[in-house]
Amino acid sequence: MELKEKKEFEKIIQKKIVQLIKDIADLKESTQTLEPDCSIGRVSRMDAINNNSINQAALRKREEKLKGLEYALAHLYEEEFGKCSRCGNEIQKERILLMPESRFCVPCAKRG
Repeated sequence: MELKEKKEFEKIIQKKIVQLIKDIADLKESTQTLEPDCSIGRVSRMDAINNNSINQAALRKREEKLKGLEYALAHLYEEEFGKCSRCGNEIQKERILLMPESRFCVPCAKRG
């Protein structure tokens, strides 16, 4: 992978990191516990609890993605960046553009 491509990936990764940090802050705010003395109905409380669970799951996924992006950014200029961790083949550039945190090529990712 050429230096020019890596610089392009660096900008993309940094932009995604900034957006994820904002998303994580919003999700942390929306997953605050609901005070039991709030005067809302039982159904509304159940709905709030369900929404909180969904937001917590989304928060965990975004935090995981942020770690992956930070890892990718830290290792971007290493020779192994852009190569599959499993088979060693080049990861398709389109995949890196969409998922810079991905460490596997499409065939290896499908295998699990």
